[in-house]
Amino acid sequence: MPLQVSDYSWQQTKTEVFLSLPLKGVCVRDADVFCTENYLKVNFPPFLFEAFLYAPIDDASSKAKIGNDTVVFTLYKKEAAMWETLSLTGVDKEMLQKIREKSILQAQERAKEAIEAKAAAKREDQKYALDAMMKIEEEERKKIEDMKENERIKATKELEAWKECQRKVEEQKRIRREEKLHQKEKQIEEERKNLKHKSLPRNSSRYLATKGRNLENIFSEKLKEDSIPAPRSVGSIKINFTPRVFPTALRESQVAEEEEWLHKQAEARRAMNTDIPELSDLKEEEKNPEWLKDKGNKLFATENYLAAINAYNLAIRLNNKIPLLYLNRAACHLKLKNLHKAIEDSSKAYRIMKLITEAALKIVHPTKLYKMMLRRFGM
Repeated sequence: MPLQVSDYSWQQTKTEVFLSLPLKGVCVRDADVFCTENYLKVNFPPFLFEAFLYAPIDDASSKAKIGNDTVVFTLYKKEAAMWETLSLTGVDKEMLQKIREKSILQAQERAKEAIEAKAAAKREDQKYALDAMMKIEEEERKKIEDMKENERIKATKELEAWKECQRKVEEQKRIRREEKLHQKEKQIEEERKNLKHKSLPRNSSRYLATKGRNLENIFSEKLKEDSIPAPRSVGSIKINFTPRVFPTALRESQVAEEEEWLHKQAEARRAMNTDIPELSDLKEEEKNPEWLKDKGNKLFATENYLAAINAYNLAIRLNNKIPLLYLNRAACHLKLKNLHKAIEDSSKAYRIMKLITEAALKIVHPTKLYKMMLRRFGM
């Protein structure tokens, strides 16, 4: 049970009450002050001070100062009057309990109102901050829209200026074309006049020679003399060149060796075609390795790699001495992630190109051979 403190001192005026309460060595942090308009309590265990005030005070403006082991209260009276005592006397315990409970309820209501007011103020602050942020965002958005509109207007003006410039250029070109056309017409007209003047002596001699003829013949001759043939029309001359299998010019090639090579290739192709049963249902042009290579290239371009491999396989069976077939098939295997087959085909193409180079060096000059291989194999 707490110990009641009775050694306190107090003074008063008509408007204020000064109360001094010793803390008796208790730490300031442990002191708890509770004050309402009719009730004052200071709890600093194990001590307790409790006062049921003689008259109501303004607890909102009243003050308490703690220091030097003393609590000094400055209580402002609601009504200016002198008190007989600080605390009520001659009041039973039930009345005091009611005053205590009423004070606690008032304090709780005030605390609740303060919390609600604080929450309302916080909501107002948040609303104000949100409104300010929305206003700032609206200003920024309007600023961006204004910038976009200005840029659009600027771009439109630049486009219109460019169109106007293009129109002027086209107009100048049209004027120049008309001037050139007009000059050409003048030149043609002058040429016609010159031709007409040159033909006048011949007309007079013919007129003298044909003197005695009737008037109808004379006028018909004049009409024939005055007529000038129209200028020749512009045309194009088509030139056909002799077809050649090799890409080099005829003057740079050795015809005999080339013809022999082509003959051997055709004989080998015919011999190989007889051994392949799959070629019985194909057309003659489809039995050509070059045609099959082009077919495979088209299928490769459409990403149909399996069909392209089939076309290259058949072309290799027809002629396994073309390195480009192996290279194209290696590209298909590379697309299908068949790395070992891609390496194998690339190695075969390298070996064939090496053999062709070694054999050709014995016949053709190296520079010409290099050009032929570049053109032949599309390098």
